[in-house]
Amino acid sequence: MSDFAIRKARPEDRDAIIDICVRTADKGADGRYRFSRADYPALLWALPYFTLEAEHALVLTKKKKVLGYAVGTADTAAFARKLEHHWWPRVREDLSANQPVTADDRYVFAYIEKPEHVPAEIAKRYPAHLHINLLPEAQGGGLGSQLLNSLLALLSKAGATGEHLGVNHENEAVTAFYRKLGFDEIARLPSIIMAKPLKA
Repeated sequence: MSDFAIRKARPEDRDAIIDICVRTADKGADGRYRFSRADYPALLWALPYFTLEAEHALVLTKKKKVLGYAVGTADTAAFARKLEHHWWPRVREDLSANQPVTADDRYVFAYIEKPEHVPAEIAKRYPAHLHINLLPEAQGGGLGSQLLNSLLALLSKAGATGEHLGVNHENEAVTAFYRKLGFDEIARLPSIIMAKPLKA
């Protein structure tokens, strides 16, 4: 990995994770133009895990600069309950004085009011799920695979017997990356849901 390293996320990584999340929010490309606030996508797909399950939050660094992250949970159903008690109420209150400006802002606000869930049968068979994003300078060379596999090992150690993740249906090309790592498509919701068994 040369100057690259994978380590547990730390509180001081929060701003970098927010930045990476929005800069990869347009189907892997820079999505800053899509949101009126840079932290909106991270409120859904990064910060809840970073905050509530820090033991399952990793970052990829190069010379101490954070260039990617992987966050997840070993138990999707339990995590959803944790979010409803400890995350969404606080976010709803924090955003109560804000109004959505863009179409993607509106999606974020709607999601916060009514979070989306995968079908219960998927969460039962593949209880873990994750989110991973890398800036362009960290893509290629197998770094994403190493980061993903490092998190999968943590989730497996936590007792997860299967892992699922969602892929934007407009970003189908990225499914090849997951297939190489042993994931199979199991549903379209319309997000593409991919999953693989884990050895607990």
